[in-house]
Amino acid sequence: MAVKKSELYSSLWASCDALRGGMDASQYKDYILTLLFVKYVSDKFTGEDYADIEIPEGGSFDDMVKLIGKKNIGEGINKVIAKLAEANNLRGVIDKVSFNDPDKLGKGEEMVKKLSKLIEIFRRPELDFSKNRAEGDDLIGDAYEYLMRKFATESGKSKGQFYTPAEVSRILAKVIGISNETRPEATIYDPACGSGSLLIRALNEAPIALSGYGQEKDTTTAGLAKMNAVLHDWATATIVSGNTFSDPQFFEDGSDETVLRRFDYIVANPPFSIKNWTDGLKEYGRFDGYGERPPEKNGDYAWLMHILKSLKRTGKAAVILPHGVLFRGNAEGEIRKTLIRTGFIKGIIGLPANLFYGTGIPACIIIIDKEDADERTGIFMIDASRDFVKDGNKNRLRERDIYKIVTTFNEQITTDPHYARFVPMSEITRKNDYNLNISRYIDSGITEDLQSIEAHLKGGIPAYDVDSLDRYWAIFPQLKHKLFSILRDGFYQLNVVKDDIRSIIHDDEEFSAYADKLDNAFMQWRESVDGELRNINAYLEAKELIVRLSERILTQFEGVELIDKYDVYQVLLAYWLEVMSDDVYVVIHDGYEAGRDLSYEYVVKTRKDGDETIIEVTDKVKSWDGKLIPKTIMTNAYFSEESKAIDAAEVIIADTQAQIDEMLESAEDGSTIAELMDDKGKVPAKALKAAIDDIRSKIQSEELSVLSVLLGALPMKKKELDAYLVKHPLCLSAKNDKGNVNASSIKARIAELRATTPVPEVYAEDYERLMSLQSLMIKNDEQSKLVKALKAALEEKLKEKYTALNVEEIKELLVNKKWYYSIYDGIDALYVAISHNITDRIVELAERYEDTLPALSTLVEDYEAKVKSHLERMGFAW
Repeated sequence: MAVKKSELYSSLWASCDALRGGMDASQYKDYILTLLFVKYVSDKFTGEDYADIEIPEGGSFDDMVKLIGKKNIGEGINKVIAKLAEANNLRGVIDKVSFNDPDKLGKGEEMVKKLSKLIEIFRRPELDFSKNRAEGDDLIGDAYEYLMRKFATESGKSKGQFYTPAEVSRILAKVIGISNETRPEATIYDPACGSGSLLIRALNEAPIALSGYGQEKDTTTAGLAKMNAVLHDWATATIVSGNTFSDPQFFEDGSDETVLRRFDYIVANPPFSIKNWTDGLKEYGRFDGYGERPPEKNGDYAWLMHILKSLKRTGKAAVILPHGVLFRGNAEGEIRKTLIRTGFIKGIIGLPANLFYGTGIPACIIIIDKEDADERTGIFMIDASRDFVKDGNKNRLRERDIYKIVTTFNEQITTDPHYARFVPMSEITRKNDYNLNISRYIDSGITEDLQSIEAHLKGGIPAYDVDSLDRYWAIFPQLKHKLFSILRDGFYQLNVVKDDIRSIIHDDEEFSAYADKLDNAFMQWRESVDGELRNINAYLEAKELIVRLSERILTQFEGVELIDKYDVYQVLLAYWLEVMSDDVYVVIHDGYEAGRDLSYEYVVKTRKDGDETIIEVTDKVKSWDGKLIPKTIMTNAYFSEESKAIDAAEVIIADTQAQIDEMLESAEDGSTIAELMDDKGKVPAKALKAAIDDIRSKIQSEELSVLSVLLGALPMKKKELDAYLVKHPLCLSAKNDKGNVNASSIKARIAELRATTPVPEVYAEDYERLMSLQSLMIKNDEQSKLVKALKAALEEKLKEKYTALNVEEIKELLVNKKWYYSIYDGIDALYVAISHNITDRIVELAERYEDTLPALSTLVEDYEAKVKSHLERMGFAW
């Protein structure tokens, strides 16, 4: 059965718990990622001829499993990795960390337990990569990326620089010009490749296999990059370690290492503003021809000039650099002038601040294109600095932001001058003296919300505020007339009561018709993709599917005013990444029949073993759900009546519990109920019953008296009992069904009498409250048991129905009830947001100007006069 990415990710991240405590994320990432690499290549390539990776005898994950519990486990793991490295020329790549380091992994038994636990985690069924791979799915590579992103997040500012966020990597990969016309012999290079994600993204953009090259200063990180490349099926990529400035590793063939190699494409996210870039520098002509050298204490332009030197005469590059390179002066300013004159810069994309793990400063992407540089007449600029979402303490680009940037740049779209412009070279050179600061060329379009003094003095709402909503009035012209009328020149008055604004907008016919327009666009999209989604098979490329789905939804919503088509795109892509892609990969691998499969969560127990906490997964089921189709969807489709019965019982429980809570909260200190409460503010049922019985024990009557005496005298002979009954006829009321009087029947009669006989007046009020509370608690308990029984019965029915589903039913539930419903729900939220936006703005304007300054002044004067009058009556004068 195919594993979902979400399940794989959670298992991998859980494995990190085994190493936390002894080291930080910047260190334990090396252990986790190395084990992931060994496990993956062992599962994928063991026994295969002509595989990318050879699995030698004694060099597989199975050999690590044999070491579990052994005293020499750390040393043994190192030997296994060494054999794998030796067989694949990966010495110094995958064997950089030692699994026999007591300072990081503990000594003796501690190390044995820690490493044994780690290997056991990687033995889990969901980490069997020989079975969990759909064709075309970067499941393992993506898992590797997921871990590196998590590690970067935990490592903090100084240690997270090895990782370029995937969202940014995708932009660079898509704007450097790789296309279907790219030659098979083309090369891609990253001179500061870190963990390799950016280089791999660029390689993946090509429709054919290209040659990838990367250099990374840190040897351990270079090892991560090589492993990352293998896990993404780029085992042929050349990853080397060394300082790019003092020890470049790539040279032209036959140049005796005197001429730097030139590449067709370059992507890079080099460390910002490094101060020691000249240490041991070897120039290779990298800085010739620019009039100045990069400043010694800032390497930003040194990276850019190295990239230019390493590009072929028709080469293309995309590099991330801090915004300072766009406007800083002195030597950098002179280099920038020369660079602009060459025409090499094709575009500049301004990114939001706080995207990267190593720094919070804003950065930009500079796109270089040497081809036809002498004919270039300007630079295409994009200001994407405002498009992001908060993600913890970082900012993150959404799918909509990525798509908008890429399509805007690649198609040179200039319909929104506040977002993108083609800036003529004359404007850059003559008007702005070669300053490339994006804010000089692109106005954000954000206007200040000005207050009108006249409106505050005379009343009314300024016309420019009302007319600024013209994008709404163009769609809802009658709505504007319902809400506003002209008060005087330049000012409107509100025609309705402020509190009615929301209902008037919501009930407006034009506004309702707009909702129908959204519905129609969604329905047309659904019709255009329905055939594909109901006929997924093993030959489908999931990544191509989502491209088609997203392009069609953009087309359908292109002409829908007010709704930003990129927001609709975000709805679809967010759902794809969170849920739908997992579902599609499962269907590709296992077919629609996987809709019958169930997924179980088991109870986890923890126990202490010395100072170590042992986590054990039991075989007891904690919860379950459908692997593809959630129980909620199944319930709504087939068992709505059962669900309603459960809901009704739960309503009773909630109402009863509310009454109980009110009784407890209102109980006065010293009252009987208050004295029965435990530390949690609850009244235990046993304590409540005991209190009621205590009051009932104080009930007195002649019949109770004689019955109690008789009960105390038992056992007695039959003649004696008969004589007592003759003498005390009231006791005959205690006869049972057979006409006999015995201890049991007497106790039953006493209980009956105490339940029906009024309690003494002094206890009556307490007794009534206690009985009411008990009645509510019994009712709550009965309904809770009913709900439990109903849910258990429903669970059994659901399980039976899952197994009985046919393929057509599964398609209907999965595609229509799950996928379409969720996507539509997200789009509908955009419509609701439109209603809120226009309503909130009108209410804001109404409240801002509803009281004029003279009216407020008069009100203040009235209050002052009243206060003064009160003070004078109190004898105060001034």
